[in-house]
Amino acid sequence: MISTIERKLTNTLAWIQASPKSRISCGIHLIMLIVILFMNGLDYEGKAALFVFLSAMILWITTKIPAGFIALSHTMFVIILNAAEPELLYHSLAEEVVWLMAGSFIIGAAAKNSGMTARWTNLILKHSSNKGGVLYRLSCLFAVTAFFIPSTSGRAALSLPILQQLGGSFSNKEQKVLAVLAPVVILMSTSATLIGAGSHLIGIGLLESTTDQSISYTQWFVWGVPFTLVITACTVCIIEWVLWPKDIIQEENPSQQTQEDYDKAVQPFNDKEKKMLILIPLLIIGWVTESIHGFDIAFVTMAGALFVMMPKYGVIGWKEGMKSVSLSLIMFVACATALGQVLMDTGVIGWIEHRMMHTLHLIADAPEWLIVLMILLVTVTSHLYITSHTTRAIVFIPGLLMFSESMGLNPAATVFLSLVGLNYCVTFPVSSKALLLFYEENEASYDARQLLRISLFLMPIYILIMMLFYFTYWQWTGLSL
Repeated sequence: MISTIERKLTNTLAWIQASPKSRISCGIHLIMLIVILFMNGLDYEGKAALFVFLSAMILWITTKIPAGFIALSHTMFVIILNAAEPELLYHSLAEEVVWLMAGSFIIGAAAKNSGMTARWTNLILKHSSNKGGVLYRLSCLFAVTAFFIPSTSGRAALSLPILQQLGGSFSNKEQKVLAVLAPVVILMSTSATLIGAGSHLIGIGLLESTTDQSISYTQWFVWGVPFTLVITACTVCIIEWVLWPKDIIQEENPSQQTQEDYDKAVQPFNDKEKKMLILIPLLIIGWVTESIHGFDIAFVTMAGALFVMMPKYGVIGWKEGMKSVSLSLIMFVACATALGQVLMDTGVIGWIEHRMMHTLHLIADAPEWLIVLMILLVTVTSHLYITSHTTRAIVFIPGLLMFSESMGLNPAATVFLSLVGLNYCVTFPVSSKALLLFYEENEASYDARQLLRISLFLMPIYILIMMLFYFTYWQWTGLSL
């Protein structure tokens, strides 16, 4: 009896001595569990999958536990709860994003080894008088790539070695900001062109098959470019204001390199650089022509990675290429993607979509501004529970097309607004492959809490700017519900 009392007292003292953050996290988990248990319309598997997914999100943001450990342990947990089969764990390493990231790291290492990234970064640093200049030039570079690289993942893969090369010129805090800046600017500039994301083509295809309307490349260009310029500029300003260390944005050019290093930027290309100059255009062509040859972006990227590791003819050796791949990040990406897939397999996504579409139909007699706002709220927030950009388009566009027809709205306008809304996905690292590529990588990484801080400001601004564009420029140019 005494030993039992002592044990209970010990457990109570351990709880009291726990950090406030730990107690808050436990409290949130308990409240979340109770709420999910009393949800109607979800079976046991769905409730278990939803709880595990939300638990992982909370721990990624509120704790310093390695993200890969959280993802792997929660994948194991959802299997133990019988909400998924053990094959979920094994098949997670077969996800496209896993191979895409592995190939990206190898190509990035080859670009760095060849001296090409040093040449690019030297040019950027040479023409920037202060750190602010570097920040803005990088942002312009990343944004412009939307016009000729039709994949946010591919654009992120090419930007990774540039940031790695810039690492020595910036402090650790500044590197973390740059690691947020690159993927977020890449994502924000996606709406500039019809080929900016695969989801655009999926949405237009569904529009054409459902109605007699379409959106041409020129129409999208006219509507998308001005919005992209404004939202990208706002994004850079918000990141600079919220995350960049104060009082150093005007600090002189931070490079530690000598004039001799700068002169290398204009020297003739070496043999390795020439090989990379051949590979990169071939990669871009391979990504652009995916619909023709049938090989997805991950396969094309791995083919490029294999090329740079070829004996005698490659840029780096096999061992060097393998060492460049972050196993920790690969495990995180694989398991985090698996957790998102469980939500789809257990019917959680369908359950959420049904309720959202039902909410939209409740505003049948609402004014136009409220209808537009509701469409944007549904699409912009969808990344919080559907981690795949393509999946979001497949899930929501058919329902929104049915909604537009039942409400007598313009289907083309509905699809355009929805696709631009779906392009917002910067709250969590798992919301985009581009974000995952920069997450928890030693040389160029950011913290999940930084991303959340940015999204708290950027998400309402994104919706507000879309509303302003709809009632001004977009309606003036023929886009109207």
